[in-house]
Amino acid sequence: MKFAELECLLGDLDRARAIYELAVTQPRLDMPEILWKTYIDFEVELGETDRARELYYRLLERTQHVKVWLSLSQFELSIADENSTTKARRVFEKANEQLRNQDKEERLMLLEGWKVFEIEHGDEESINKVNQKMPKRIKKRRKVETADGTEAGWEEYFDYIFPEDESARPNLKLLAMAKMWKKKKEDETEVSKDAEDDE
Repeated sequence: MKFAELECLLGDLDRARAIYELAVTQPRLDMPEILWKTYIDFEVELGETDRARELYYRLLERTQHVKVWLSLSQFELSIADENSTTKARRVFEKANEQLRNQDKEERLMLLEGWKVFEIEHGDEESINKVNQKMPKRIKKRRKVETADGTEAGWEEYFDYIFPEDESARPNLKLLAMAKMWKKKKEDETEVSKDAEDDE
Protein backbone atom coordinates (compact mmCIF):
# COMPACT_ATOMS: atom_id res chain seq x y z
CA MET A 1 0.00 0.00 0.00
CA LYS A 2 2.82 2.37 0.82
CA PHE A 3 4.31 1.89 -2.65
CA ALA A 4 0.96 2.70 -4.25
CA GLU A 5 0.65 5.80 -2.08
CA LEU A 6 4.17 6.85 -3.11
CA GLU A 7 3.28 6.46 -6.79
CA CYS A 8 0.18 8.62 -6.19
CA LEU A 9 2.34 11.33 -4.64
CA LEU A 10 4.65 11.16 -7.65
CA GLY A 11 1.65 11.48 -9.95
CA ASP A 12 1.98 8.09 -11.63
CA LEU A 13 -1.58 6.85 -11.22
CA ASP A 14 -1.23 3.92 -13.63
CA ARG A 15 1.66 2.50 -11.60
CA ALA A 16 -0.28 3.05 -8.37
CA ARG A 17 -3.24 1.18 -9.85
CA ALA A 18 -0.95 -1.65 -11.01
CA ILE A 19 0.50 -1.96 -7.49
CA TYR A 20 -3.00 -2.12 -5.98
CA GLU A 21 -4.00 -4.75 -8.56
CA LEU A 22 -0.96 -6.83 -7.74
CA ALA A 23 -1.70 -6.54 -4.02
CA VAL A 24 -5.38 -7.57 -4.17
CA THR A 25 -4.55 -10.66 -6.26
CA GLN A 26 -2.24 -12.03 -3.57
CA PRO A 27 -3.69 -15.20 -2.04
CA ARG A 28 -2.66 -14.35 1.53
CA LEU A 29 -3.02 -10.86 2.89
CA ASP A 30 -2.60 -9.66 6.47
CA MET A 31 -5.46 -7.17 6.37
CA PRO A 32 -7.27 -7.57 3.04
CA GLU A 33 -10.24 -5.38 4.02
CA ILE A 34 -7.96 -2.35 4.51
CA LEU A 35 -6.22 -2.97 1.19
CA TRP A 36 -9.49 -3.29 -0.72
CA LYS A 37 -10.93 -0.21 1.02
CA THR A 38 -7.82 1.82 0.18
CA TYR A 39 -7.92 0.70 -3.46
CA ILE A 40 -11.63 1.55 -3.76
CA ASP A 41 -11.07 4.95 -2.10
CA PHE A 42 -8.21 5.58 -4.54
CA GLU A 43 -10.55 5.05 -7.51
CA VAL A 44 -13.32 7.13 -5.92
CA GLU A 45 -10.95 10.05 -5.31
CA LEU A 46 -9.97 9.93 -8.98
CA GLY A 47 -13.65 10.04 -9.94
CA GLU A 48 -13.46 6.55 -11.44
CA THR A 49 -16.87 5.39 -10.21
CA ASP A 50 -17.14 2.52 -12.70
CA ARG A 51 -13.78 1.13 -11.59
CA ALA A 52 -14.73 1.54 -7.93
CA ARG A 53 -18.03 -0.28 -8.54
CA GLU A 54 -16.17 -3.07 -10.35
CA LEU A 55 -13.83 -3.39 -7.35
CA TYR A 56 -16.79 -3.71 -4.99
CA TYR A 57 -18.22 -6.54 -7.08
CA ARG A 58 -14.84 -8.26 -7.30
CA LEU A 59 -14.60 -8.05 -3.52
CA LEU A 60 -18.10 -9.51 -3.19
CA GLU A 61 -16.94 -12.50 -5.24
CA ARG A 62 -14.44 -13.18 -2.45
CA THR A 63 -16.62 -12.36 0.54
CA GLN A 64 -20.31 -11.80 1.14
CA HIS A 65 -19.70 -9.83 4.33
CA VAL A 66 -22.55 -7.49 5.21
CA LYS A 67 -20.20 -4.52 5.67
CA VAL A 68 -19.14 -4.76 2.03
CA TRP A 69 -22.78 -4.69 0.92
CA LEU A 70 -23.54 -1.71 3.19
CA SER A 71 -20.47 0.11 1.91
CA LEU A 72 -21.49 -0.54 -1.71
CA SER A 73 -24.97 0.85 -1.08
CA GLN A 74 -23.44 3.98 0.49
CA PHE A 75 -21.13 4.29 -2.51
CA GLU A 76 -24.07 4.06 -4.95
CA LEU A 77 -25.96 6.66 -2.93
CA SER A 78 -22.98 9.02 -2.91
CA ILE A 79 -22.84 9.20 -6.71
CA ALA A 80 -24.62 12.38 -7.67
CA ASP A 81 -27.08 11.28 -10.33
CA GLU A 82 -30.83 10.79 -10.54
CA ASN A 83 -30.56 6.99 -10.23
CA SER A 84 -28.39 6.85 -7.11
CA THR A 85 -31.29 6.03 -4.76
CA THR A 86 -32.57 3.32 -7.08
CA LYS A 87 -29.09 1.80 -7.45
CA ALA A 88 -28.56 1.81 -3.68
CA ARG A 89 -31.96 0.14 -3.18
CA ARG A 90 -31.03 -2.53 -5.75
CA VAL A 91 -27.84 -3.22 -3.78
CA PHE A 92 -29.93 -3.80 -0.63
CA GLU A 93 -32.30 -6.11 -2.52
CA LYS A 94 -29.45 -8.13 -4.01
CA ALA A 95 -27.65 -8.28 -0.65
CA ASN A 96 -30.79 -9.54 1.07
CA GLU A 97 -31.09 -12.27 -1.53
CA GLN A 98 -27.40 -13.24 -1.24
CA LEU A 99 -27.40 -13.22 2.58
CA ARG A 100 -30.59 -15.28 2.86
CA ASN A 101 -28.66 -18.45 3.76
CA GLN A 102 -25.89 -16.71 5.69
CA ASP A 103 -25.56 -15.67 9.32
CA LYS A 104 -28.87 -14.35 10.68
CA GLU A 105 -27.23 -11.51 12.61
CA GLU A 106 -25.58 -10.24 9.43
CA ARG A 107 -28.87 -10.36 7.58
CA LEU A 108 -30.54 -8.46 10.43
CA MET A 109 -27.74 -5.87 10.28
CA LEU A 110 -28.39 -5.47 6.55
CA LEU A 111 -32.14 -5.05 7.04
CA GLU A 112 -31.59 -2.47 9.77
CA GLY A 113 -29.26 -0.53 7.44
CA TRP A 114 -31.84 -0.83 4.66
CA LYS A 115 -34.57 0.46 6.96
CA VAL A 116 -32.48 3.53 7.87
CA PHE A 117 -31.87 4.11 4.15
CA GLU A 118 -35.60 3.91 3.37
CA ILE A 119 -36.48 6.26 6.24
CA GLU A 120 -34.05 8.84 4.83
CA HIS A 121 -34.62 8.32 1.09
CA GLY A 122 -37.77 6.28 0.60
CA ASP A 123 -41.48 6.66 1.08
CA GLU A 124 -44.00 4.97 3.37
CA GLU A 125 -44.48 2.08 0.95
CA SER A 126 -40.74 1.29 0.73
CA ILE A 127 -40.39 1.51 4.53
CA ASN A 128 -43.30 -0.93 4.96
CA LYS A 129 -41.72 -3.27 2.41
CA VAL A 130 -38.54 -3.45 4.52
CA ASN A 131 -40.52 -3.73 7.77
CA GLN A 132 -42.25 -6.81 6.34
CA LYS A 133 -38.83 -8.42 5.86
CA MET A 134 -37.77 -7.81 9.48
CA PRO A 135 -37.43 -11.01 11.53
CA LYS A 136 -39.21 -12.03 14.71
CA ARG A 137 -36.86 -12.36 17.66
CA ILE A 138 -37.56 -15.51 19.67
CA LYS A 139 -35.93 -16.92 22.77
CA LYS A 140 -34.68 -20.51 22.55
CA ARG A 141 -32.84 -22.93 24.81
CA ARG A 142 -30.07 -25.38 24.00
CA LYS A 143 -28.04 -27.92 25.93
CA VAL A 144 -24.56 -26.90 26.97
CA GLU A 145 -21.83 -29.52 27.06
CA THR A 146 -18.34 -29.26 28.48
CA ALA A 147 -15.25 -30.12 26.44
CA ASP A 148 -15.35 -33.73 27.67
CA GLY A 149 -18.99 -34.16 26.58
CA THR A 150 -20.77 -34.02 29.93
CA GLU A 151 -23.93 -31.98 30.22
CA ALA A 152 -23.49 -28.57 31.82
CA GLY A 153 -27.12 -27.46 31.78
CA TRP A 154 -29.05 -25.22 29.44
CA GLU A 155 -28.49 -21.79 28.02
CA GLU A 156 -30.93 -19.33 26.53
CA TYR A 157 -30.22 -17.55 23.29
CA PHE A 158 -32.07 -15.46 20.76
CA ASP A 159 -32.85 -16.64 17.26
CA TYR A 160 -34.41 -14.78 14.36
CA ILE A 161 -37.22 -16.05 12.17
CA PHE A 162 -37.43 -14.19 8.87
CA PRO A 163 -40.87 -13.96 7.21
CA GLU A 164 -39.41 -14.87 3.81
CA ASP A 165 -37.86 -18.03 5.27
CA GLU A 166 -41.09 -18.89 7.08
CA SER A 167 -43.12 -18.68 3.88
CA ALA A 168 -40.58 -20.84 2.05
CA ARG A 169 -41.15 -23.73 4.47
CA PRO A 170 -44.25 -25.85 3.99
CA ASN A 171 -47.17 -24.43 5.87
CA LEU A 172 -47.31 -26.72 8.89
CA LYS A 173 -50.63 -25.32 10.08
CA LEU A 174 -52.27 -26.14 6.75
CA LEU A 175 -50.79 -29.64 6.87
CA ALA A 176 -52.11 -30.17 10.41
CA MET A 177 -55.57 -28.99 9.35
CA ALA A 178 -55.52 -31.39 6.39
CA LYS A 179 -54.67 -34.30 8.71
CA MET A 180 -57.49 -33.32 11.07
CA TRP A 181 -59.94 -33.19 8.13
CA LYS A 182 -58.80 -36.62 6.94
CA LYS A 183 -59.21 -38.09 10.44
CA LYS A 184 -62.66 -36.53 10.76
CA LYS A 185 -63.69 -38.04 7.41
CA GLU A 186 -62.38 -41.47 8.51
CA ASP A 187 -64.30 -41.18 11.79
CA GLU A 188 -67.48 -40.22 9.92
CA THR A 189 -67.01 -43.20 7.61
CA GLU A 190 -66.61 -45.54 10.57
CA VAL A 191 -69.71 -44.12 12.28
CA SER A 192 -71.78 -44.59 9.12
CA LYS A 193 -70.48 -48.19 8.74
CA ASP A 194 -71.35 -48.90 12.38
CA ALA A 195 -74.83 -47.48 11.81
CA GLU A 196 -75.30 -49.71 8.75
CA ASP A 197 -74.09 -52.77 10.67
CA ASP A 198 -76.59 -52.06 13.48
CA GLU A 199 -79.47 -52.08 11.00
